Amino acid sequence: MTISKEVRVGLFMVVSLVLLYLGFNFLKGIDFFSSRKKYYAIYENVDQLMPSNQIYLSGVSVGRVSEVQIDQAKGRVIVELEIDSYVILGDSSIAILNGDFLGTKFIQLSIGNYKNTLKPKDTLQSSVAKGITTFLEESAAPVADNLQSTLRKLNTILDNLARNSQKLDKMFDDFGSTPGKVNYTIDNANRAITGMADSIKLVTKNVNVALQNINPTLKNFRTLSDSLKSIEVNETLSKIKVTLAKLNETMDKFSKGDNTASKLLTEDSLYVNLNKMLMSIDSLATHFNENPKHFMAPLGKSRKKIERELEKQRKED
Repeated sequence: MTISKEVRVGLFMVVSLVLLYLGFNFLKGIDFFSSRKKYYAIYENVDQLMPSNQIYLSGVSVGRVSEVQIDQAKGRVIVELEIDSYVILGDSSIAILNGDFLGTKFIQLSIGNYKNTLKPKDTLQSSVAKGITTFLEESAAPVADNLQSTLRKLNTILDNLARNSQKLDKMFDDFGSTPGKVNYTIDNANRAITGMADSIKLVTKNVNVALQNINPTLKNFRTLSDSLKSIEVNETLSKIKVTLAKLNETMDKFSKGDNTASKLLTEDSLYVNLNKMLMSIDSLATHFNENPKHFMAPLGKSRKKIERELEKQRKED
């Protein structure tokens, strides 16, 4: 059996339309091969929430928004939620309307601790998360207050500057005249330095002339000094020679031995006699210390009496 070209084109168009429908719904998040349950959530404002927006549970996509309806009589918006059948919701579950930084809205599920499970087409509790705009508004309030305070202080500073503008003008006028005064001072300093330089040149010239005049005198003085040095040295050498001659003569006399000094240096009789005298003095001092009565008694004592006393003393000892 042959199929006509028209039938082939018709079948191709039907298959194409079916595939297009399935693909379009798949891109919208509709999965024809998974079972889902429908629930509802009620909001006062969904902030541009649209069908096919995703539903997340712990960051995982578990469904999509299937329909958004307005209840004008009660001033609310009813949102139909298609959630995968394996997700179990309870009486404490909350559907939170949230959005990302780019403004795309989505529903975030919070299961919570529930006692009773919800059935399909039951209504979930709903809430709206604080968006970026709300966060910025709350954060901008303190910044605005600080900015107002800063502006007030800035206005105060500007008012003070306006009051002191005359003083500032006078200061700027003084600053304008300052370069002229500085230039005048520099000119005077240049003139003074020039005069000092001329004076220094003149003094240097005079010093050079004086040095040229002094040079012959210095040469004569150097000659005189050399002569005096030679005279003093010659006289000193002559005196040294005379002294050495006298010293040699004296040493010769000492070495001959015919005088008292040489005998003192060469003979020991004087040393022996001095030693004996010192020993006698020492014996006398010892006797005086032991028997002072022999010397201190009136008119002294005779030698025989002294010997008897010494003999008696030795016997007692």
